[in-house]
Amino acid sequence: LLCPCLIYGAYVFLPFDAPLLPTVSARLVYTLRCATFATFPVVLGMIISGISRLCSSALEPFGELQREVEIHRTYVSQSIQLFILYFFNMAVLATYLPQELLKLIPLLTGLFAISRLIFWLSYAISRSFRVFGFSMTFLPLLAMLVWNLYGMFVLEPENLLS
Repeated sequence: LLCPCLIYGAYVFLPFDAPLLPTVSARLVYTLRCATFATFPVVLGMIISGISRLCSSALEPFGELQREVEIHRTYVSQSIQLFILYFFNMAVLATYLPQELLKLIPLLTGLFAISRLIFWLSYAISRSFRVFGFSMTFLPLLAMLVWNLYGMFVLEPENLLS
């Protein structure tokens, strides 16, 4: 329930609009540029993971990982997987959205980045709290997937592969 409220509140109250993007290629470039900001939590996780691996008291580099190192490594691998799914769904979403709704692309990107950081923090505190951050990432992804499938098969079935 929080994700739709956050997106709606940001859509209504943040004072910016998407630029005029009449072609599919312009929309894809816009999505690609927005997605660059979503890589920030992933890159930050890679840096912290490397530092925690270097500072680890493990004498064997290929031995069993400590909990602190394992948290960051798991976060990075899950974030990369979710980012790939998120990016492809956002790219397809950008081709189906009308011009006045293209403001959702940077908002969804910001939600992804914030959600991953919340997941990381809650995962480090306790593994039982991580469901909140994960659901804030996964449920918008699921909603985008449903909308994309609806757009492909119901709204424009004649342009399915073109």
